[in-house]
Amino acid sequence: MKETTDTNTNTTASAAQHMRVVRGDNQQQESSAGQCLAFAEAARRLGTAVRELGLVMPSFRSPPREVGRRRTLARHGDGSVTVAVMIRNRAWAAVLADMIEGVVVANMKDDFYAEVLRDQLWEALDVESAQREAA
Repeated sequence: MKETTDTNTNTTASAAQHMRVVRGDNQQQESSAGQCLAFAEAARRLGTAVRELGLVMPSFRSPPREVGRRRTLARHGDGSVTVAVMIRNRAWAAVLADMIEGVVVANMKDDFYAEVLRDQLWEALDVESAQREAA
C-alpha cells in the first residue's frame, strides 16, 4: 500500500490543504464497514421482532469493553440493557447467536419460553435474509 500527500492549492495562497490519499487493497476496510452495517441491520430487525412481542429491546454495541470477551451484557440503573458483541474475525452466525442470546438474557427468559423466543428471533433474521436475496 502506497501513501502519498496531495496539496490542494485552490484555497488561499497562505494556507494549503493536505489530503491523505491511500492507494492499494482496501478490501479489509470495506469488509469491516459491511460487517458494521450488517450488525446495525440485524439489531434493527431484532428490535422490530422484540417490540412486536412486547419485550425489552437491549441496545447493541461493538466491541465489548472487556478485552477477550465475545459478548457482555450490562444492566443499567434505569432498567435498560446494553449487549456488546465482538464482530471482528468471527463467523456471522456466531455474532447473530450472541445478539439473540443477549435479547433472551435481557428479558430474563429461561426454559421453554427462551427456546421459543430464540426460534422467533432466528425466524425474524431469516426473513431478513430472504427479503435481501429477493431484492
